[in-house]
Amino acid sequence: MATVRVLPSGVEYTASSGETLMGAAQARGLYWPTTCGGQAICTTCLCEVTEDSGVLAEMSRSERKTLVAERGEAILKRPLRLACQATVTAEGTLVVTKNGVRSANEP
Repeated sequence: MATVRVLPSGVEYTASSGETLMGAAQARGLYWPTTCGGQAICTTCLCEVTEDSGVLAEMSRSERKTLVAERGEAILKRPLRLACQATVTAEGTLVVTKNGVRSANEP
């Protein structure tokens, strides 16, 4: 299991190997902003990886393609990932920045 901390809200949750950041958050009762519902065709779930102790898998070709198509080639120079595609592969701690992540029960 990996521990995921989301800034600036301070929300923290665990994610198992094979889960995406967004999928794990939703499975644990959290709301993660998305427009396409996790189909990797928008970039609403985009988050900045602040700290990764080797928890995430490498970016897939489809994730890279969506990022470039929606945000331009320069986006790849920053530590940004689509939360619906970024998959946990190892134990450790991950810190990401994403506004709007909260309990699904909050307004």
